[in-house]
Amino acid sequence: MLGLDNSPKPSIMVAANGARRSKEHHPRLPISLDEILLETQACAAAGAQALHLHIRDEAGQHTLDAGRYRETLREIERVLPGFPVQVTTESAGIFEVQAQLECLRALEPKAASISVREIARDVTLARMVYGQCADAGTHVQHILYNMDDWHQFRAWQNDGTINAGQDDVILVLGKYAPPRNAMQSDLADFFSVFNQACGRVMVCAFGRVEHQVLCAAAAMGADLRIGFENNIYGEDGRLAVSNADQIARLVAAIPSLNAKGISS
Repeated sequence: MLGLDNSPKPSIMVAANGARRSKEHHPRLPISLDEILLETQACAAAGAQALHLHIRDEAGQHTLDAGRYRETLREIERVLPGFPVQVTTESAGIFEVQAQLECLRALEPKAASISVREIARDVTLARMVYGQCADAGTHVQHILYNMDDWHQFRAWQNDGTINAGQDDVILVLGKYAPPRNAMQSDLADFFSVFNQACGRVMVCAFGRVEHQVLCAAAAMGADLRIGFENNIYGEDGRLAVSNADQIARLVAAIPSLNAKGISS
């Protein structure tokens, strides 16, 4: 995954901002380019091994603008050479599949997350989306919100819509809107994914028990995604200090990470 294929599990990816939250939700949510750069450096120092990247336009709104993406990727490479970055193609209720495809074509990123549910809105373009990623060498991580998404993913694997080697998935537990906090028991709903997935499985969790859910997911062999996109609260119910602090706390809570020297 993103150059981490030989890394010990679990690997940690940070999702530092997301598409929907603003400074009103958390004053330290990184929005500007400079904020994203500083946050990425701090998160890498705390133990994150990859970045899930969202960018915003001049008004602070979610965008898939390839030019802005390109600038941000260039600057991250400047301050953290070789640090793996995954761009998002999330529609956020704004972009159609054609716009998501055009972003991938214009950018040809090293890695991208793609929601199976979103791409299924236009099945004609779905094959083109995955084909574009295969042609450009873009690593794909498929976003799964429920088992219906998993079944669609498997069907597309079987009919060739999804190309060989595009096997990695991320399971999203809980949701932003309408809000529903993740619970450890949600992992049981995806039990068959853990047993049947050919690629790496990552988990992210909405809500205040994010750390508990991620620790349980790590025990099942999953990689982990953590950050303000999914949760802005500490375990005490107060606003979290920062993305980096959340990562450091997660690292401290998982013995296998400490034993392998991944710490702040």
